[in-house]
Amino acid sequence: MTVLERFLNYVSYDTQSSEESDTFPSTEKQKILGAALAEELKKLGLDDARMDENGYVYAHLPATPGREKEPCLGLIAHMDTSPSASGRDVKPRVVRYQGGDLTLNQEAGIVMALSRFPMLAKYTGQELVVTDGTTLLGADDKAGVAEIITAVEHLLAHPELSHGPVAIGFTPDEEVGQGADRFDLKAFDAAGAYTVDGGELGELNYENFNAAGAKVTVHGLSVHPGSAKDAMKNACAIACEFVSMLPPAEVPEHTQGREGFYHLCDMSGDVTEAKLSVIIRDHDKERFQARKRMMETITALLNARHGAGTVELALSDSYYNMLEPLREHMDLVENARAAMRQAGVEPVEEPIRGGTDGARLTYDGLPCPNLSTGGFNFHGVYEAIPVASMEKMVEIILNLVTMEGRN
Repeated sequence: MTVLERFLNYVSYDTQSSEESDTFPSTEKQKILGAALAEELKKLGLDDARMDENGYVYAHLPATPGREKEPCLGLIAHMDTSPSASGRDVKPRVVRYQGGDLTLNQEAGIVMALSRFPMLAKYTGQELVVTDGTTLLGADDKAGVAEIITAVEHLLAHPELSHGPVAIGFTPDEEVGQGADRFDLKAFDAAGAYTVDGGELGELNYENFNAAGAKVTVHGLSVHPGSAKDAMKNACAIACEFVSMLPPAEVPEHTQGREGFYHLCDMSGDVTEAKLSVIIRDHDKERFQARKRMMETITALLNARHGAGTVELALSDSYYNMLEPLREHMDLVENARAAMRQAGVEPVEEPIRGGTDGARLTYDGLPCPNLSTGGFNFHGVYEAIPVASMEKMVEIILNLVTMEGRN
């Protein structure tokens, strides 16, 4: 099966995770794809392939004769798709992009405009997998899953290609920050790994945001507006005060590269109570800590202004920049560079403006840089992936696995 055929099959599964759920995985439907992947790996010949009770899929490809003592290399991708856009009834299609604006849905007038998405220009003449503009595609990260399994299938079909032992892991709930929560490092049993969960072809990431979440609750006092003078305490208005005190330029829409931000994700409430959900991101550890202190300072100021206990702040760290622990394992980065260049792809080394399962796993003791999948415009209806990029990623994975002298 080609990587394209495999990918088109996987996106037919609705595996959207949920930020509102208190179960694990957050949606039971993720296990449907997980069970199918475990069965597919078994049919390919990986006898130990299985899905555990938490929805993680594990399998191992034994080394070829003479390379059994090499450290086991892990390959990881996630099965869930983002809650930001629907992943149900995805209608993928393969188009030959001829330049200019790309119409996704003629009837609904949904167009991927070149002016908004200038990266399209580099794919002129290539086949792209896109949606009908009503759902996301699922290349994040079903493309990674398809690329890993296609590489494994190729190795099994060509026993003359020598390689060390390989561990395969597919995770649920990465999109809601829980993909590494119950990952079984002992069962996975790898010395180092790569997540295949990046963007456009050539991306190589070994640095990511430090991340925290903030839940702000504002307690107000409702009084009839006709007699509210000096009595009413409007929780919604105080919540707006809180947001107005955050630096207006330090938001996702005005930052790039290593610039951190505060992102107001959700707000709700009335006069009596209001709630804010804010995420905090920065690559630099000291600036990250300073951003959290800023939230605490605003909370203290508003409580001094409106009365003790008016504003409650709950801060929780999500993940940290993987760069520091990876400094001791830069051989993984060097090997990825070599594998890409061997395939004719020049590495594009950028800090991730987000996180991956690999960041969490690196801090848990499994060093794990991130490789591209080839896709772009993730988490929305304009998501797309070039067929040639998926094929090239299979080649890069094969180069990594078969690399002689890999540490």
